[in-house]
Amino acid sequence: MFSPSSPTARLLEKVFQYIDLHQDEFVQTLKEWVAVESDSIQPVPRLRQELFRMMALAADKLRHLGASVDSVDGGSQQLPNGQTLPIPPIILAELGNDPKKPTVCFYGHLDVQPARREDGWLTDPYTLTEVDGKLYGRGATDNKGPVLAWINAVSAFRAMEEDLPVNIKFIIEGMEEAGSVALEELVRREKDRFFSSVDYVVISDNLWISRRKPALTYGTRGNSYFTVEVKCRDQDFHSGTFGGILNEPMADLIALLVDLATLPATLKNHSIETLLQKHPEMVPKNINGSLVDSSGHILIPGIYDHLAPLTEEEKKMYEAIDLDLEEYRNSSQVKKFLFDTKEEILMHLWRYPSLSIHGIEGAFEEPGAKTVIPGRVIGKFSIRLVPHMNMSVVETQVKQHLEYIFSKRNSSNQMVVSMALGLHPWIANVKDNQYLAAKRAIKTVFGTEPDMIRDGSTIPIANLFQDVIQKSVMMLPLGAVDDGEHAQNEKINRWNYIEGSKLFAAFFLEMAKLH
Repeated sequence: MFSPSSPTARLLEKVFQYIDLHQDEFVQTLKEWVAVESDSIQPVPRLRQELFRMMALAADKLRHLGASVDSVDGGSQQLPNGQTLPIPPIILAELGNDPKKPTVCFYGHLDVQPARREDGWLTDPYTLTEVDGKLYGRGATDNKGPVLAWINAVSAFRAMEEDLPVNIKFIIEGMEEAGSVALEELVRREKDRFFSSVDYVVISDNLWISRRKPALTYGTRGNSYFTVEVKCRDQDFHSGTFGGILNEPMADLIALLVDLATLPATLKNHSIETLLQKHPEMVPKNINGSLVDSSGHILIPGIYDHLAPLTEEEKKMYEAIDLDLEEYRNSSQVKKFLFDTKEEILMHLWRYPSLSIHGIEGAFEEPGAKTVIPGRVIGKFSIRLVPHMNMSVVETQVKQHLEYIFSKRNSSNQMVVSMALGLHPWIANVKDNQYLAAKRAIKTVFGTEPDMIRDGSTIPIANLFQDVIQKSVMMLPLGAVDDGEHAQNEKINRWNYIEGSKLFAAFFLEMAKLH
């Protein structure tokens, strides 16, 4: 996006050449970082020590680049069993404070999900192993590779003794996989200090929707996680002694969770109460449940009332996205999706809510035949929220719906519905300067326009930054769709890692130009 003969284009070419020449060094650094078992999920002292070691490595790396680095004490974490473990420090680092330049803040995390060779890894998960251009290792794509790609871009300017085009700040944590413990408090505390000069926030903690085509992410779904407890008594029952003479909690719970697949599609948006009043002949006699039908449609009355309208501009975004449905289905190992077109699938992943049933606590689930009637069971389900759904309204709708269904069973058991977790959806303005700069940088490095995508999952940090700092937030992913974050054989392609380092360098220059 720069004139080939301009000084900026010549500088960018030199930066790209430097990155290409030093790519083996960059891969070696990633290998050293992957070797640190920075697992934040398993609360054991050894792994906490590894997390502290990982954060110290990163702080040293940033200091070596000339950054001022503050490793902020995270305090301690109280676990349910009473154990206390230290929280690894959160790194706040900055390079440059020129008031004429924009200040871009990069967020990343260096903790990982658990990984063991015996879980199905083809190689040692903590030994970065290259096979056919793929760099396998836990944390390679989530999120050590992208953090290092940003650092690689900075190091290229530093090595050539060139001024950075932008002021850069880093916020790097070590507890993201465990819920970003202590992060929100720090962000709020530093709002008028560390973040006061920040103009833009960039997050690179997600993936493309393609194997080869880059993407920009401008939205994520939120999440409301519910538990529904049905209780007769604290002890279990013997089915031979009590079976047939009481309301079984498990039967009540299944009735609350099970779908209404037999309900005519034309009536699915109506509440059960309305149907019983106006169309009793259409309601199956054995109607018990309640949440979602076999086509994925949520059956809670009013749940779709406040969705953001679908605009023509948004429709065109879905049409332009590069998604091979057959490849997507095969890589997902799913026989058939609920929808047949690319646009329908993307909209139901990103812009419509979904309800998933996750499990039942208190049920017998081990091998064998145990003739027990659980005395108390807890069902777990969640609803992925989208703009403009209101979390408190959804909570009320869910509780009222389940209470109504339960009342129709005339059960003597007790039922309690609770919302255990509530996270808002996030949506960005794709016309912000940094989205334009990123599009231009992608065109320069990859020779193509990016897919403009949302993420069906929830990334709370995006909302936190947008709400607290009140600055533009952008997600600029580097990883391919098949990188397998959180899964066995997680990897990042060497090409993504090295070209991603160039992408960040080009992004710095584009941001400076736009500013």
